[in-house]
Amino acid sequence: MNRLIEKVTLSKLDGSYIKLLNHLERQTLIILDDFGLQPLSQEIRLTLLQLLEDRYGKKSILVTSQLPVSKWYEYINEPTLADAIMDRLTATACRIELKGESLRRKKLKSAE
Repeated sequence: MNRLIEKVTLSKLDGSYIKLLNHLERQTLIILDDFGLQPLSQEIRLTLLQLLEDRYGKKSILVTSQLPVSKWYEYINEPTLADAIMDRLTATACRIELKGESLRRKKLKSAE
């Protein structure tokens, strides 16, 4: 997510935003890692909706988050866009919820 936010912001500044959207649309899989770590601007919310719309039913998006899915609507923080984004994210989603201790912590413990 951090990288997507950076790329969108820069592409808006240098005029390559449509080129970025076209590039993302061609990718077989997009992974949005760490969804929910930083606030979403209106620009990013709209880009996320466009990205989901372009890919809906055609190509895959994988979203990882420390934030429970039940908090995503609140995180998006714009009711109309949240409805549209969540509808596209959850309509055909396969959800895997992991439980337990972080694998990073387990590796640190075993290395000690």
